[in-house]
Amino acid sequence: MTPLMASQDATPGAGAGVVVSALPAWDVPAPGGVWSSAVHSLSDEELVSRIGEVEQRIRQARMQQLRLIAEADRRRLHTVCGARSTQVWLQTLLNIDGQDATNRVRIATATTPAAPTDADAAADTTGVDVVALPETGQALADGVIGLEHARVISRCVSRLPAHVRHQAGEVERLLVDNACRQCPRDLEKLADRVRYTLDADGAVADEWAQFESRELHYATARDGMLVIKARLDRETGAKFVTALQPLAAPRPETDDIKDPRTVGQRNADGLSTLLDLVLDTDGMPRAGGQKPHLTVTIDYTQLKNQLPTNPTGGEFTAAGGAGMLEGTGQYVSPQTVRRIACDCEVLPMVLGGDSLPLDVGASQRTAPTHIRAALLVRDGACAFPGCDHPAGTPQAHHIVHWIDGGPTSLDNMVILCAHHHRTTHNHHWHIELQRGRPVFTPPANLDPARTPKPGGKAQPATHHHALHHLNTPPESRPPTSRSLAST
Repeated sequence: MTPLMASQDATPGAGAGVVVSALPAWDVPAPGGVWSSAVHSLSDEELVSRIGEVEQRIRQARMQQLRLIAEADRRRLHTVCGARSTQVWLQTLLNIDGQDATNRVRIATATTPAAPTDADAAADTTGVDVVALPETGQALADGVIGLEHARVISRCVSRLPAHVRHQAGEVERLLVDNACRQCPRDLEKLADRVRYTLDADGAVADEWAQFESRELHYATARDGMLVIKARLDRETGAKFVTALQPLAAPRPETDDIKDPRTVGQRNADGLSTLLDLVLDTDGMPRAGGQKPHLTVTIDYTQLKNQLPTNPTGGEFTAAGGAGMLEGTGQYVSPQTVRRIACDCEVLPMVLGGDSLPLDVGASQRTAPTHIRAALLVRDGACAFPGCDHPAGTPQAHHIVHWIDGGPTSLDNMVILCAHHHRTTHNHHWHIELQRGRPVFTPPANLDPARTPKPGGKAQPATHHHALHHLNTPPESRPPTSRSLAST
């Protein structure tokens, strides 16, 4: 099949409204991928101007192609090639996606002079009413809007109900005027507002259709990661974004270092925090009389054998074994279970050789309510230095893990957000309390000097000292570096 875009038929009668003109030659890379020296010789102003000029010419060339497509559709060339429609034929001819081909055919038939008028809108080969879009066609020919702008305009105008179809030209002019200044995404919002203004019933029907087509699927990939795919209606989507955004915000810069996480990683961390909040609330429905919870089963010996070889240097020896996550049946390492077990409810159970339970003890919360309350007063939402974690579900961390004999007490615990709890365990930060305040020492691989960093958020003692200093007469205050410098 001869590619349509490679043929230029400028002979009379080649097709009504078809104008094909040769475009000026543009700079192209020479063999070996080296661009011509003409590009490198352009000034900054010339380069900016040239980029805009090329974009305009590309858009004009696209309009020429649309007119050719409209003529091919009028001649029903697809029947000669055995295709069932023009868009199917075009998809094969240009090697493009089916939706892209459908959009091009629809816009081509709507923007050519031979398109039907407002009064006698016809159905194109895609089965959707085609309304003439002369202003859109002119803007495309002038190169001031792109194909995606035209798609938004075509979709909006073609969906106008019969009782407002007489305003199609006015709507088109409004959208074309704004398309010259707005990107397609912003233009889509304006088109959406037009629909809500002129076709309230249709807008409500659209919302209901979106609700009916809602879906969320999740599956475990072969590598153990959970893959989530969802399409949410507008209301549910807004709820999701509203809940996720504050939890997925970038962490503040520390020592001029920006948050290294990608947007996707921040969203995943935000979702994790959101799930912690949900599981911690009393509003969740109970199953078997229990609140929703994450259950991890692990052999006591495997949990205990994660022992430090050099706690001062942050060196640990990873022991074998694994814990199993109830619900998914997947396994996690003992190191991960130790982090989860820092602040959890422990249910001791004795199993026989066939893994059947022989005896069950009483469950016990590793961080009782009164201790968590005291930790929040002392440490705030997270005791880690420089953390600006928003209000959420903090986790109580045992400095010396309870499985290693560490007590569940204020002197052996700190409050950490989920991110810094994971950081502390994975990178083996050393934590100790000095005069009742947590101090964090990084491992040698992060800071060879291992400089201690004070943590904690609550500052009542500092504030009390500052207020006492403020209320003391100046002649009774001890000298400070500022007062000495001023004298």
